[in-house]
Amino acid sequence: MASLVWAFTPPTSLINGKKELSLSCFPSSSSTVEKKRKETISKKIVSVAAPQQYERKPSTTGSAKNPMTMTEKILARASEKCDVKPGDNVWVNADVLMINDITCPGIAATFKKEFGPNAKVWDREKIVIIPDHYIFTNDERAHRNVDTARNFSLEQNIKYFYDITDRSNFRANPDYKGVCHIALAQEGHCRPGEVLFGTDSHTTSAGAFGQFATGIGNTDAAFILGTGKLLIKVPPTLRFVLNGEMPSYLLAKDLILHIIGEISMSGATYKAMEFVGTTIESLSVEERMTICNMVIEAGGKNGVVPADETTYKYLEDKTSAGYEPVYSDRKQGKFVGEYKFDVSKLEPLVAKPHCPDNRALARDCRDVKIDRVYIGSCTGGKTEDFMAAARVFLAAGKGVKVPTFLVPATQKVWMDLYTLEVPGSGGKTCSQIFEEVGCDAPASPSCAACMGGPRDTYGRLNEPQACVSTTNRNFPGRMGHKEGQIYLASPYTAAASALTGFVTDPREFLQ
Repeated sequence: MASLVWAFTPPTSLINGKKELSLSCFPSSSSTVEKKRKETISKKIVSVAAPQQYERKPSTTGSAKNPMTMTEKILARASEKCDVKPGDNVWVNADVLMINDITCPGIAATFKKEFGPNAKVWDREKIVIIPDHYIFTNDERAHRNVDTARNFSLEQNIKYFYDITDRSNFRANPDYKGVCHIALAQEGHCRPGEVLFGTDSHTTSAGAFGQFATGIGNTDAAFILGTGKLLIKVPPTLRFVLNGEMPSYLLAKDLILHIIGEISMSGATYKAMEFVGTTIESLSVEERMTICNMVIEAGGKNGVVPADETTYKYLEDKTSAGYEPVYSDRKQGKFVGEYKFDVSKLEPLVAKPHCPDNRALARDCRDVKIDRVYIGSCTGGKTEDFMAAARVFLAAGKGVKVPTFLVPATQKVWMDLYTLEVPGSGGKTCSQIFEEVGCDAPASPSCAACMGGPRDTYGRLNEPQACVSTTNRNFPGRMGHKEGQIYLASPYTAAASALTGFVTDPREFLQ
């Protein structure tokens, strides 16, 4: 079934844009692809805020000499080469550069130092600056980060700066979005076949759209600001084939925790992790983002999921920019390793302190007493994550036994919690269900306690407590106190644990 994913080509009506991109270097595995490529593409504008298409002219002399993986094809196109291989160092053109509040001051200073105090960025419409990390706090140093980002954006006339000025009421800030990785997707900055760099390690989330997305440092970001390019070593690709029907008690978080536990935190060091199979095909875009989000916890350079109907459906009202997906060469892609999993046989998992690869069955941790539950972050603060938690609370029909903190990733997610009905609830929204079981009211959207932050950050561990969290890292001090005990889990497992006060297998309430 995985080969069907590779061969799939979207209907022309699903690829919106101004013009087509030449891919003469990349022969298609299907004769219908070239035919569809020559058809006229709709110019319908579906998002006035969508980034403009970046026209790039790949080399057109000859055809690809060697079969390539999906990641290699994207980097070949972005470096204007017919083909690349693992280990090649290539200058890659960036389609999008994302910068957040805590990295912008250093990046802006380095940019001005190296390119001159009056230098202008390479393309004001390909840069996205998103305040999200240390926002709802009284810490003045955190406020200065946002002020610096605002000043730099105004000075450079950055088109996509999602500002916040009124912290007392986030809804009074129409431009403010929330967590960068989720906002990038919701605002149409993630597109198949493109290259996205971001100054946050979990930029890999965008690989769910079939693009090359990876985290970079401040110096690299400053260089891209001035040139639009970055020197990249092409990573080899590991292939993960996940087949089987997804059990009703599992979520994507369980899948990626299982994979990380299988290969370890260094098992994919500087490698691309490509996810295929019938299970992956069945997942929503948000669930695919959860998987790609945590490839960095296995040392991965990037994670990718082949674009398909699910991808194009998600993008329909998000972007008007043209994009053209690529796929690994069927049966010929040069993968350095392959792992196969029967998802139907997996059980709910947790990652015990203090490593994401410290995998354990949730049912084997039922004696672990916890002090709180945290549902949020780029990994676990999406609309579907809260819907999953609400489903457990609804099935249980009883209240939580420990403080349960809820942090929507973005303004849109926050609104969804108050407006979308939970299936099977008789018309109730997530917020109503959360209130009935005794959770804290959904907080202002941001990264909040996922990375600790100032002491007054909502949900922060200021004492050596045990917490079941839907976040992505459980290193000492990650959520605040260095002696805090963090158990990474899916929203299902987090909600079930909130109901008992112990690490709990969600099957106790979902079956």
